[in-house]
Amino acid sequence: MSDTATTTDLDATLERYRVELTGYCYRMLGSSFEAEDAVQDTLVRAWRSYDKFEGRSSVRSWLYRIATNVCLDMLNAGNKRARPMDLTESTPLARAALSPRPDHTWLEPMPDARVLPTVQDPAEAAVAKESVRLAFMAALQQLPPKQRAVLILREVLAWRASEVAELLGTSVASVNSALQRARATLAEREQRGADAAVSDPLDEEQQKLLERYVAAFEGYDMTALTALLHEDAIMTMPPFDLWLTGPSDITGFMTTLGAACANSRLLPVRANGLPGFAQYKPDEENGGYTAWAVQVLEISDDRITGFHCFLDTQRWFPLFGLPLHLEAEADQVQ
Repeated sequence: MSDTATTTDLDATLERYRVELTGYCYRMLGSSFEAEDAVQDTLVRAWRSYDKFEGRSSVRSWLYRIATNVCLDMLNAGNKRARPMDLTESTPLARAALSPRPDHTWLEPMPDARVLPTVQDPAEAAVAKESVRLAFMAALQQLPPKQRAVLILREVLAWRASEVAELLGTSVASVNSALQRARATLAEREQRGADAAVSDPLDEEQQKLLERYVAAFEGYDMTALTALLHEDAIMTMPPFDLWLTGPSDITGFMTTLGAACANSRLLPVRANGLPGFAQYKPDEENGGYTAWAVQVLEISDDRITGFHCFLDTQRWFPLFGLPLHLEAEADQVQ
């Protein structure tokens, strides 16, 4: 491939699949950064071996085959990404303690723009968005790697069983069996924590709920916040394995161990097919506000059911294209 034009064309061809491949690898791996590494590895392998690509399948199918092999190799270590409620029991506020676990323990958030390609079909877009939501992602991580691949390819990406069998080098019967087992596992997990019911775009009631949430959180008004939380609402804070249930314990935490978050500022983000916010808390040393958490919210029946705070700001804020510091509002106006 010494011809510059040909090289440029190939680069453009491969790059066209980056977002959907990142979405696939993210569902497989449960990690934002591992997914992006896997896609980069996939595209490099494809670029190097393109001369051997014989065109018996589409470029897209060929890339998915490479990406699947990359992900399966990465999953050989056996690590399963999880949420705090997948690992421990809920902790009453009176016993709340912040015990961190290593980064590789946790299911990681992901900006929508990096994993959800633009599609014209609203039904296809809805499936894609639902399949990166935190509860579904956590359920996927419980599947053996090949079952995970089969379920994603068949149920999310709508590949035919014969196409999946060819990609995995197995039989249609084997694919159908793996899909059946994967569905059964996911069905068992459905009752563990309701997933979000979020319209796309947000309907008027959901938008008003988020506006009330911003006002309550920035004002640190626990009475107003309590009114927005479902009675079974869950709060998580990776890398800590603590998770809290119910408005009383959540607001109690926020006014005790989490009291430093008073007077924070929130900027809207979209993560995992869900509404979210970048939280900046007051920077007592330098003035303005310092990055503190990416919040991902789950909503159902016009209440917040999940309130998930990802605290590793040095990793998450650059991923979302966010600054690590905000100037005070008076400085911004000037």
